[in-house]
Amino acid sequence: MTLRIAVAPSGFKESLSAPEAAAAIAEGVRRACPDALLDLIPLVDGGEGTARALAAATGGTLVPRVATGPLGAPVGTHFALLDDSSAVVEMAAVAGLSLVPPGRRDPGATTTFGVGELIRAALDAGARRILVGCGDSGTSDGGAGALQALGARLLDTEGVELLLGGGALNRLARIDTHGLDPRLASTELLVACNPYNVLCGERGVARVFGPQKGASPERVEELSAALERWAAVLGRDLPGPVDLRTAPGTGASGGLGAGLAALGARLLPRFEVLLDRIDLDARLARADLVITAEGALDGQTVRGKIPAEVAHRAKAHGVPVLALAGTLGHGVHHVRAVGVDAYGSILPAPMALPEALVRGGEFLADAAERALRMVLVGTRLAA
Repeated sequence: MTLRIAVAPSGFKESLSAPEAAAAIAEGVRRACPDALLDLIPLVDGGEGTARALAAATGGTLVPRVATGPLGAPVGTHFALLDDSSAVVEMAAVAGLSLVPPGRRDPGATTTFGVGELIRAALDAGARRILVGCGDSGTSDGGAGALQALGARLLDTEGVELLLGGGALNRLARIDTHGLDPRLASTELLVACNPYNVLCGERGVARVFGPQKGASPERVEELSAALERWAAVLGRDLPGPVDLRTAPGTGASGGLGAGLAALGARLLPRFEVLLDRIDLDARLARADLVITAEGALDGQTVRGKIPAEVAHRAKAHGVPVLALAGTLGHGVHHVRAVGVDAYGSILPAPMALPEALVRGGEFLADAAERALRMVLVGTRLAA
């Protein structure tokens, strides 16, 4: 019997894009089973590669731009124009963690100003529906920078405008909205985000993701307090229908979700927005086996990560799922509950992270080959 295999990985941060990961898995599968019919479905979750992937999937155009990067200096970036007067702004392309050198990572100092600049560029290009993809951020400013780029003025008690960065929000007294771009009122603004991420509280973004972005324990608490103040002032001066502290998705990309929600954006579960455009369910249903992958599998995977979403959808069609990862972390066994039937690390031996990142494609291909050979042995035993 000819095996039909759907290859549906995420990217591996700082190592492989989603298309590169899919190609590496396909290479390994073909070594073990040259006759397999492969359907490559590289997936994005709103983070790195989202604009490029959606442009490719829909026949859209990637538009290059220069905008303000997370550290305040200009960076080369892009947004996508689709064929239905829609635009896709990928926050990671202008404010992502990969744009912040390891030695300069401080989420209290980085900004989403460039995200607002890309939204304005999309408006200038005629877009009347803008999808903002959240993920892989290097910021924790609650979307304050994006609002500043769109014309809002963030003022302290003396009426002095705040500097960029989440750390400055502790001094926020009021928001002057008179300069906001008037086109926003007639634009449909959608945010593709992880609904598990909230702005404030014990599970707020400063505490959950601040350390990953370079924040010390002291900086985490400072940012947590700053975002509490941001939520309070934002809710007062730009009142909307959701609780900006705790509504699902308000913590997306360091709180960008909250800032855009205050402008009237709808916060939507990212996979509802992104995956339906590629007919994922039907493609998984046609497969005999699904192989997914991500840089890390752990207890957080079940909280809205790509392998969990793929497994959940494949399970609905009774298709077995194999997951490969760079690392296996605490709580990884929970992935079985969402439909992952087997999982494994791609690393052949302990090694330094820089080497693992550089050789990610090689290791992923080898791991896919090993895994499929085991699947084939099991198939013969079952027969």
